Amino acid sequence: MLHHVELWVPDLPRATRSWGWLLGRLGWSPYRSWENGRSWRLGGTYLVLEQSPAMSAGTHDRLRPGLNHLAFHAGPAARVDALAAEAPHHGWTPLFPDRYPHAGGPGHYAAYLVDADGFEAELVASAPAADPDRPELR
Repeated sequence: MLHHVELWVPDLPRATRSWGWLLGRLGWSPYRSWENGRSWRLGGTYLVLEQSPAMSAGTHDRLRPGLNHLAFHAGPAARVDALAAEAPHHGWTPLFPDRYPHAGGPGHYAAYLVDADGFEAELVASAPAADPDRPELR
């Protein structure tokens, strides 16, 4: 099991608004708070946002080597749809909107979002029940 993930962000208040909303909607609870950071916890895993004074650059680029995105279980497709609709009001921009909700392929239902700092979150729907009339969902 994953212990924790730490994202170094250039603007902690901005990141806290967008990630705090998303993590809260996904069932994560605020965990710790300090001058340069915040964290949220779900079970034994926690996610940290930190505006570290040791950062060597001011921006994140998901297309460079390193972290591309974090993917989260988001529940049924209807919940993914609701989160995708709410996300722009909380600092998130949809990625691949022309291919929503199947940008990851015909059997993968997900919303892809990017925050103001370039961090991507993928909200993955739980697998639908097998449907003999829709083999692409198997």
